[in-house]
Amino acid sequence: MDKFLKQYPINTEINVAWGEMDALQHVNNVVYFRYFETARIDFFNQINLLEDLQTTSVGPVISENQARYKRPVTFPDTIVVGVSISDIKDDRFMMHYHVFSKAQQAVTTIGSSQVVMFNFKTGQKATLTAPLLDALKTYQQA
Repeated sequence: MDKFLKQYPINTEINVAWGEMDALQHVNNVVYFRYFETARIDFFNQINLLEDLQTTSVGPVISENQARYKRPVTFPDTIVVGVSISDIKDDRFMMHYHVFSKAQQAVTTIGSSQVVMFNFKTGQKATLTAPLLDALKTYQQA
């Protein structure tokens, strides 16, 4: 766990809920995208990405999501979703998620999202600001 937290300094802890399991008695595959969303918003808040949304009308949208399930997760458990960044472009970047199960002491799921900056007033893509670019580079994977 310590190695995981060191690798992913921005992470989000989530308690697995009983109702997230399906008929096969493990967390349903769709729920992981909710876990990713929770970690993504937590990450955005920690780097202040959403701070200017009300005044600039520029914010992130997701153009693509992906998940790979390595091990099933069941209730009760607590997961930690570690976030990292790659493929930073003028108007987009890739977010990566690693889901670590405290009960299993292992990574159970990995995923990614393509995040595109979008101007909600103009309906057009927007470029990354210098402060956002600097923040993203701090968590960029090699």
